[in-house]
Amino acid sequence: MSKKVVTSADVARMAEVSQSAVSRAFTPGASVAPETRSKIIEAANQLGYRPNALARAMISGRSKLIAMLVAYMDNQFYPYVVELFSRQLQEQGYNVLLFMSDPGQQDRLVQKMMQYQVEGIIMASATLSSSIARECADTGIPVVLFNRYVPSTPASSVTSDNLHGGSLVADFLVRGGHERIAFIAGDEDASTNRDREAGFYKGLAAHGITPWDRVVGGYGFERAAQAARTLFSGEVKPDAVFVANDHMAFAVMDVIREELGLRVPEDVSVVGFDDVPEAAWKGYQLTTVTQRIPDMIEATMSILLEQIEHQAVKKRAAVVGVNMVVRGSARIPSSQ
Repeated sequence: MSKKVVTSADVARMAEVSQSAVSRAFTPGASVAPETRSKIIEAANQLGYRPNALARAMISGRSKLIAMLVAYMDNQFYPYVVELFSRQLQEQGYNVLLFMSDPGQQDRLVQKMMQYQVEGIIMASATLSSSIARECADTGIPVVLFNRYVPSTPASSVTSDNLHGGSLVADFLVRGGHERIAFIAGDEDASTNRDREAGFYKGLAAHGITPWDRVVGGYGFERAAQAARTLFSGEVKPDAVFVANDHMAFAVMDVIREELGLRVPEDVSVVGFDDVPEAAWKGYQLTTVTQRIPDMIEATMSILLEQIEHQAVKKRAAVVGVNMVVRGSARIPSSQ
């Protein structure tokens, strides 16, 4: 037998107050006399009443919900991002609805998010079509692309300076004396990959060097491992590899050392991008480019909450600086 749901009307009858007084008693900052609040809390405890957040949202017009869409979580970068976003949004009085998306499903999920009356949307490792972004803007729901940007969309974006990061890697490897420098790309359609690759090539060109080879790892672990096997299958092998993110770089290092019997960095240097916590593990000691996640989250929160507060959706783009962390996976230039 199902238990009867206790309503605010039940609490009001027991406490002999109005239903609006019950609502105010459970609303932070609302005005209600201390003795009235005490009566209401006592009645609520006796009845086992819990405020209905969804009902309150319908009355107030404020759901205090932020939807977050993530395309994948196997990359160690994103679980950390989701945790920090959740904690910081909760501190601001918001709660997070987390959605996982398969490729091509983002638009459908964003439409589903809007049915929950969310006040804002954060899209991490995912993009959406310009038409859906425009629909969100017309509805007054700000959307921020985190670690992605799409020039044609009205959605705001927060990214690292991927162009500069790629250039830093190129300069570091050339100064380390490498000549056969290869690149393992991520997702071809991702703005992160395009910018990291463009910055890398520009940095090599500044030294009069062209990329020795290029293969695609698709930001996946197994695909990156296969890309490494392909890259090192020839008689002449690269002496350095820039991998478009740390998650793939771990797979590449495993193949180089465990399958090919090569030494890192004595035979080949490996550099990643992201600086996830695992990059500092003793087994990898990965030299990489740091994405300043706290700064990226702060920029995202600033854009999102300002637009929610002012009820005005406006496209903004924030680019956060990067720096290299030098560890043991790459030959260190003598001038370093």
